[in-house]
Amino acid sequence: MIIPLVRFLPLLLSLTVASTAATDLPVNPAAENRPLDPALPTLFIAGDSTAAPGSEASLGWGVPFPDYFDPAKINVVNLARGGRSSRTFITEGLWDRLIAQVKAGDFVLIQFGHNDGSPVNEEATVPPERRRSRGSLPGLGEETVEIDNIVTGRHEVIRTFGWYLRKMIADVQAKGATPILLSLTVRHLWTDGRVERGSGQYRVWIRELARSAGIGFIDHTRLIADEYQRRGEAAVKELFPRDYVHTSAAGADLNAALVVAGLKGLRPVPFKEVYSSRGEAVEADRIGWLNLPEPADPKLPSLVLIGDSTVRNGGGDGANGEWGWGDFLGAHFDPAKVNLVNRAIGGLSSRTFRTQGHWERALTLVKPGDFVLMQFGHNDAAPLNDDQRARGTIKGTGEETEAIDNLLTKQPEVVHTYGWYLRQYIREARAAGATPVVCSPVPRKTWQDDRIVRSTTDGYAAWARQVAEQEGAAFVDLNDLVATRYEALGAEAVNTLFADAHTHTSRAGAELNAGLVAGALRALPGDPLAAWAK
Repeated sequence: MIIPLVRFLPLLLSLTVASTAATDLPVNPAAENRPLDPALPTLFIAGDSTAAPGSEASLGWGVPFPDYFDPAKINVVNLARGGRSSRTFITEGLWDRLIAQVKAGDFVLIQFGHNDGSPVNEEATVPPERRRSRGSLPGLGEETVEIDNIVTGRHEVIRTFGWYLRKMIADVQAKGATPILLSLTVRHLWTDGRVERGSGQYRVWIRELARSAGIGFIDHTRLIADEYQRRGEAAVKELFPRDYVHTSAAGADLNAALVVAGLKGLRPVPFKEVYSSRGEAVEADRIGWLNLPEPADPKLPSLVLIGDSTVRNGGGDGANGEWGWGDFLGAHFDPAKVNLVNRAIGGLSSRTFRTQGHWERALTLVKPGDFVLMQFGHNDAAPLNDDQRARGTIKGTGEETEAIDNLLTKQPEVVHTYGWYLRQYIREARAAGATPVVCSPVPRKTWQDDRIVRSTTDGYAAWARQVAEQEGAAFVDLNDLVATRYEALGAEAVNTLFADAHTHTSRAGAELNAGLVAGALRALPGDPLAAWAK
C-alpha cells in the first residue's frame, strides 16, 4: 500500500551519505552543462547511464536533450550519473547537489530503475573493482533492511525503490518546483519479434508513484518500445553498438526527442514556448495523458480490454466522477494470475480505434493464452465524415464500403461496416493466439414505459451477436444484462449510477457493470477464466 505523499514531506534522510562511492564506470564523465541564467527556469535531469554522458557507443539521452530547448528561455542541467540507482544517487550525495540548485518554478525529470535490481550488498567473493552494492528493495512499501555495506564500510538502512523516489518527489516539491517521473528506457531485448517493454516491475511502480502523488508521468518505456517496434529489430540493433542497454548518439537523440514528445503530451502542459526549432518540430505524445496500462507481469496471461469511454473514460482516473466498467473488472481477478490491461479509449468507434493506431499498439501486448474483450457501438452511429471526429461506421455487418476524403485527417479512407471492424479484431486476436470475446454495448440510461431502451434487433447489440456467432467467438450480451439489472433497481436507484445525463457511469455504476461482466465471463461455456478468478 502506498503511503500518502504528505507523510514524507517532513522526513529526514536516515541513510548515511557514503564517504566512499562504488567503483565508477570506465567511461563516466561528469555532466557538462551550459552556464545557468538565474532569471530563467531550469529543467534538471536525475538518472543513470541511460541519461548520462558517456562515450560515442554509450551515450545517454540527457546529452542531446538541451538541443531541443531555447537557452534564452530555459536552462537544461543534466546531472544523471552512470551506474547509479535511486538509492546510490541519494547516498553518494548526488541528489543533495542537485536539489541544492533547484528553485521555485524549476522542473526535475527523475528516471531510475535500471540499477535498482542489483544486489543490495555485494558478496565478499565479488572482486572489489566490481562491487557496487546499489540495489534498492523492490516495491513501493515501507520495508527496510539493515546492512554493513561492503563497499562503503558503513552501516546502512536500505529502503524500497518507492521510498527513494518519494523522497525525491517531496524534496522537489518542498522547493516549489515540479517533479516529473519517467519510466525506463528500453533495452535491446527481443522475443518472437517483439521488443521488451520495460525491465521488471519498474514501469508499473513509477506509474503508480506518479498517480498517487498527482504529478506528471512520461511513459518513456512505451514511447521508445512503440518506436522500436515500428522500426524492427534489425534497424534498432544499429542503435546499440556496445550492449543491449546503452545507445549510440543516434539512439540517445531518439530517446531525447521522445522525452520532449512526452513533455508536450502532459496535461496540463508544464511549459510552453521554451523549445528550439528542433524541439518545436517534435510532435506531442497524443496518448500520454490517457495513462494506458500495459501488462504488469509479462510472464502472466492478460485480459486485454478494447472499447470506448463506457469501458475506460479519459485517463481512467474518475475525472468528473465518470468511470468505465473496465476500471473495476480487475477486482474480480487475481493479479498474481492474470494482468488486467484496459486499453479502451473514450470517444472512439470500432473504426477509429483501429485507424488511429490504438489496436495496433494494443495488439503488440497480446500473446498466446490471452483473452481480448471488445465492446464498441456507442460512437459508431456518428457521422462517417466530418471535421470533428469522423468516426462513424456503415450500419450492419456486411461487406459494404464507402470511399471518402476524410475531412478530419485530410486523407482518403475506405470506411467499412460495424461488423467488418469487429471481424478484424476477432481474427487478429486469434492470429496472435488470444481468445476474443465480443460484448454488446452497455445501454444508456433511457427509459420508456418503465423499461430501459435496448438496442433494437437491427442495432449494434444484434450486430455484435451476429458477428460473434458467425466467427464462432464468445458473446456477452451486456446490453440486455445491464438493462435488466437497471429495471430491477428502478429509475431512482439507477440515477445514482450515472455521472452524466445518460451515458457515463459513476463509480458505483461502473462497479455494478464490472460485476455483471465478470459474472458473464464466468458463465461462458467451460468457464475458461476460472483459474484467474478471485
